[in-house]
Formats: sequence, C-alpha cells, structure tokens
Amino acid sequence: MKPLVLAIALVVSAPLLAPAHAAEPAAQAAANSPAWVQKSNQYAQILLDAQGPFQAESLSFLGVPGYDDQVTDLGPDNPRRFREATNRAKAELQARLASERDPNVRQDLAIMIHAADESIEGSQLNERLMLPWVDAPQSVFSGINSLLSKQVPAERQAKALDRLQRYTGQLPGSTAFTTLARQRYEEKLSNPALLPPTRLEVERALDNVDTYAKGVRELFAEYKVSGAEAALDAMDAQFKDYAGWVRSSVLPKARTDNRLPPELYAFQLKQYGIDIDPRILMERAQLEFMETRAAMQQLAPLVAKANGIEASDYRQVIKALKKQTIANDQLESSYRTVLDTIDPIIARQRIVSVPQRPMQMRLGSEAESAAQPAPHFLPAPLVGNTGQQGTFVLPLGNPGKDGGNEHYDDFNFDASRWTLAAHEGRPGHELQFTAMVERGVSLARTMFAFNSVNVEGWALYAEAEMVPYEPLDGQLIALQLRLLRAARAILDPMLNLGLIDRERAGEVLEQDVGLSKPMVRQELDRYTFNAPGQAGSYFYGYSRIMQLRVQTELALGDRFDRFAFNNFLLDQGLLPPDQLAKAVQEQFVPQHSR
Repeated sequence: MKPLVLAIALVVSAPLLAPAHAAEPAAQAAANSPAWVQKSNQYAQILLDAQGPFQAESLSFLGVPGYDDQVTDLGPDNPRRFREATNRAKAELQARLASERDPNVRQDLAIMIHAADESIEGSQLNERLMLPWVDAPQSVFSGINSLLSKQVPAERQAKALDRLQRYTGQLPGSTAFTTLARQRYEEKLSNPALLPPTRLEVERALDNVDTYAKGVRELFAEYKVSGAEAALDAMDAQFKDYAGWVRSSVLPKARTDNRLPPELYAFQLKQYGIDIDPRILMERAQLEFMETRAAMQQLAPLVAKANGIEASDYRQVIKALKKQTIANDQLESSYRTVLDTIDPIIARQRIVSVPQRPMQMRLGSEAESAAQPAPHFLPAPLVGNTGQQGTFVLPLGNPGKDGGNEHYDDFNFDASRWTLAAHEGRPGHELQFTAMVERGVSLARTMFAFNSVNVEGWALYAEAEMVPYEPLDGQLIALQLRLLRAARAILDPMLNLGLIDRERAGEVLEQDVGLSKPMVRQELDRYTFNAPGQAGSYFYGYSRIMQLRVQTELALGDRFDRFAFNNFLLDQGLLPPDQLAKAVQEQFVPQHSR
C-alpha cells in the first residue's frame, strides 16, 4: 500500500493448551521489553514524527498516538515536503547509528534508515512518472473504517467525527479532501510525460462511490457517533461532485495499457520485498506451478473417492467440493469450528506456540468488500496495545458493475476452511501479529521492516506446516491456493512486462487454478493497478523460508527442533529474508548445535 494494513484473511477459535510462549497481556509485554527494544522504539519515534502527517490514518490504525483526528496531508507540494521531513529524520538516525554500540539497536537503526531511503525513492519516482490521482471516496471510507472498529478503544473512536470533519473541510484550517485531491491532479495535468491512472481503476472507483458513502454512514450509525449529520451531508455532496469531475475530466484521459514504467515496476517489486529479477521469479514459479498442479492431479481421485464425487480431474473435483456451500449466516461459526480443531493440532504436533484466547473474525460489509475485495487480516494496534486483538475479515463478494456484484464461491465451502484458517489465522497472520505485540518486538521490526515478502511468506509457510494434519479435501484446496500463489508470481510480472494480456491471464486463473469469476477479477485488478508487484511476494517469501528451513535442518541434523525454529522466526518480527537468515545462522544454529 504501503499503509501497513495487511490484505488477505481469515478465522477464529479457542485454543486449549498452554505452550511455552503462552501469551502475556500486551501492556505487560511492552513494559517487560528488553532495554534495547525500548531504546530502539525511542529512535523509531524520530521517523514516525517525520512521516506521520503524510500517512496519518496508517499510524492511527497502528496505534501511534496523536493521529486519530488527522488525515493524510494532500496540501500543495506534499511530495517535496515529505522527502524533506524524511531526509531530516534519516540524518538524525544516521547520527545515532554512528554512536550506537548495541548490535540489536544498530540493526534496527539500519532498518529505519533503509525504510527512509525507500520512502524517498518511491516519492521521487511517483512524482516524476505518474499523475497523482487519488480515489478520494475510498480513502475517506478507509480512514473512517480503521477508526470505527471494535479493535479501537471507545475514547479513540470518538475522534471519528473530527476526522470526518477534517475530510470534509469543516474544521478550522482544513480543506475538503476531495478538493485537495483534485488540485494535486490538475496542477500536474499540463505535464504530458506523466502517466494517468488506468481506465479500469477509474471505472472501479466510480462504480463504488455510493457504496463508500453508504459505508461511512453505516459506521457512524453502528458506533452511535452523534453530531455527524452535517459532515455526512457535506461528504455526500463532495463525493457526488468529485465523481462528476472524475467522470468528465479523469476518465477520458485514463490509459488502457496497465503497464507501469519499467523502473517504477522494479521499485514496486523491491518495496514489496522481491529482490530478484522478475523473470527469474517467473521461472521459479513456473516450476512450482507445474509440480503443484501434478500433485493436485495425484490427490484428486482420492478426494473424489472419499467424497463420493464422480470425477478424477482436479478441476472437476474442486467444482464438486464447492457445492458443499456454507450459508452466510453460518460462515463465522463454521470457521470457528475448524480453528477449534487446528489449535490443538498445532500444540500437539509442536508446530509453534499458540495464544491462550480465541481469534476474532467477522464478515466484511459491502463497502469493505469494495475497498478490499480479498479476505484479509486487520492487525491490532502495534503501539499502545492494551489487549486489543486483530480481526479476520471475510468478504462475500466483489462489488462492481462489470461483476454484477457476484458472490465468491472460493471461501464458503467446507474444504476451503482449513488452509484459509491456517493462513489468516493460526499459525499464520493472526499468530504472527499477536507474537509481535505480546513478545515485545521493536517497532523497527514491525512497522519499518514490513513488506509483503516477510509477511505473506510466513503465512504461506504456516499453511504448509498444517497440510499433513488436514483432511484430504482440505489438502487439495491447500494445494489449489499454493497453485494460485505460483500463478500470481507468473502472471503479475507477465502482465506488467507486456508478456500476456488480461484475458489470457484470466483464463489461467479460472480454468487452471479454479477461481470464481469475481475472484479472478479481484486478482487481475491486484496485478494491474491495485498493487502491481505485490502478488509474487507470497511465493517468493515462502520459498525463502523453506530454503532457510532446509539449510538449518542440514546444519543441525537430528538436533533440529521445529517448534524452537518456528518460534525463533516469530521472535524476529518482520525481518527481511537476508537479515532473518543471518539471525538464524548466527544465533539459532549455534544455540542448538551444542
């Protein structure tokens, strides 16, 4: 994004056994953090203070104080002001690095300096290459949705009205967000070298304007925030005006070629954590795709026999499994049942430590599904957490006129629950982010080391850890989703390098992977304009962890302890693959080779 909100998702349940890393309250964990973590967090505040005004909603979502009533700074010359603030913070961090002696703090300072460099590079590239168009209604909905949430304490939710009034320009010194977004676009329009947004993303945005407006109103009603009517009416009028301007001024100039400039796509890959050439990534993923598809075909007849299905091809078997539909009003409880089963397996098989409390899950609203049409996990605040938990959000469809608001059939059948529970829940995202809060991991290793490779790599690795203990139909769907991750690492680069068209890529996803039409649409939108470059991070992150696992097993032999290894990985927060490998080689292996 790079707001640090994870997208992808699922589940909930009540664990039974108390493992060695039994969860302590978040506030106690923070108080008990090592001295080096507390010192590192003080340094992190330098960069947070510099960048906060330019990504206020993201910092508020993560629990950083002082931003709940603020919104993203879209004022004049904001890219230059952002870079100047970041450069000042970087210089101060470099000065601290020169005198710091603690190796852990030094590593964290290096992470933050690298994050500052990437922020500056990305700002420069985008300003030089792209017209600054913003889907303002989506931004407003997302900013309100992140604050009016059960994950946020009531005293902070009360700031939602201030934030909405700032979005609508009703607070002293504020200007309507839609006005600022329009100004930033129009002031750069005379530069013919700048690429406009894609036609498809503009059409998607126009389709969902009313959905976002309705979603904001529903949130204010649900959380009983009084006094908002004037701001909500102003929002409706501003959204309508903005949509009219987008339709008349932005849409006619939108481009039909989704490809980014090569240097910008290369930066996107690097920002998401993919540090190899995209063609190499494609080659590795092609092998994974073929091997996974072959494994699915070997397993499919066994699944068919066990479920009384008259088919042997994996595609037909998956279609038959999808007919075991779970009704919407039973989805949450059904997923909870699976996680009730998974948690004891994790403990009994000594895969990793499990928190001693149930996970949170809910279905996504229509507006949430429009803004984030894939299952996703919303982390709890990483700063100042006093016991708040993350939440898995499961969308039911992909709103939009061209999709007819079709509902997914990819996540609401019995066999799909297992691997999605493992990925979004435990031992995947939920456990990963819970561990960062409860084990007192430094902010540098949570907020500033964050990228899709180190987040999604763990979640896909978690899926793989659970596969041997799942029923046969669950194993087939686990392989199907692994096939999807390989397809992503092939199709995202191909689309952005002009090696395949959208129609053919969609055929691969629908016919070979077995996705529904609305899920295919979500995938293609992800590759081409929602998050170009991100989709390959699942396969790449997974392959790096598996490579590290093999190397560690070879080094330790029969002294290798999976439980200790997996807990060690979680203890490192979100270290990038190279730094994670260094920590394993220099700390874990020596500790366990005695």
